[in-house]
Amino acid sequence: MVAAGDKKILVVDDDASILAMLKEILSVAGYKVRTAKNADEALKILKTETIMVTFLDLRLPGMNGIDLCWKIREKDKISIVYAFTGYSTFYGLLECRAAGFDDFFVKPIAVKLLLKAAKDAFEKLGRWKARDYDLI
Repeated sequence: MVAAGDKKILVVDDDASILAMLKEILSVAGYKVRTAKNADEALKILKTETIMVTFLDLRLPGMNGIDLCWKIREKDKISIVYAFTGYSTFYGLLECRAAGFDDFFVKPIAVKLLLKAAKDAFEKLGRWKARDYDLI
């Protein structure tokens, strides 16, 4: 099981209201939430902190969420990375899977689904740690 203090989530979205809402929802649920409004901010955070669960918007200014996921996966093959977008296509889903996203959600994402995704991610990470892989 992942300790409460280790339940950190990074949310990346260029919409300040979405960032604030997701931070509030996830914080109330007991997660420590970091936010970034673009890929550069996200990469700076990930350079200094170990965050094992990330929710990324696909449409970001500068580097998009797909390219950001590729960057994250270059250094971290184990963390759980979720995509969310307001623009869903089958090809977008395929591109997300190829980039290394663990799942894909369409906005607006239901609160129950968001919380379930976070819970499932930490349960999976906890199983990996409990099996002496000690990857986190």
